[in-house]
This record gives sequence, C-alpha cells and structure tokens, in this order.
Amino acid sequence: MGVVLDAGALVAIDRKDRRVGALLRVAQASHIPVRTSAGAVAQVWRNGARQANLARALAGVDVDAIDRRVGRQIGELLGHSKTADVVDGHVALLTGPGDTVLTSDTADLRHLLATHQVRATVENV
Repeated sequence: MGVVLDAGALVAIDRKDRRVGALLRVAQASHIPVRTSAGAVAQVWRNGARQANLARALAGVDVDAIDRRVGRQIGELLGHSKTADVVDGHVALLTGPGDTVLTSDTADLRHLLATHQVRATVENV
C-alpha cells in the first residue's frame, strides 16, 4: 500500500491544500511510501525559491525517473489505452494494487489503471 502523486496533487501541495497536506502527514507518520514521477515534478516546478512548501514535501517523496525501459513501458501502456499523456502513464505504472493515487485527472488515471489491470483508489484533489 502506498500513495502516488500526480501533477495535480503536487500543485495542491504547492498551494497549501490542507486536505492533501493532511493525507501526506498521515502517510508519512504511518510509514506509507509516497512516490511520484519526475515528469510530474517537471510539470509543476517553476521557481524553487517560491515553492518552498512543495520543496519540503518532495523531500519525503520518492521521485521516479523515466529511463529507456520505463519509457517503453509507458509507450506500450499509452498505446493499449489509446491515450497520450506520458506523465499520467508513468503515474499509472508507479501505482500498485491497493495504492491510492491523488490526482486532478481522475478519469484518465482510472482508465490507465484499468488498462494496466491495477486495482487502486483514485482520489480527486
């Protein structure tokens, strides 16, 4: 069981969303792994000097890179799902059975997870 953050969740953290902040505090206090895609970080990171809240939160988050192997896996998932968002594809691949995905794009993530045959909770942020 873990928590996976997409770009929408990172934006929520950056904007000091209390609900997302509370979910992350509970996860970290309970030693539940929290992870995200380096692509999601790239989508939201603009100025570290002005994103202190996000920087602090990311210090406790595993950020997974997209390498050649993972890139191929994402491409195959996108092909099977007939979608095109690379970061959403990576978030779906990072999600395991029983995980919770925090996203602002619930429909696409649910579709990708169904295509990938992973049962997870998808929560809108």
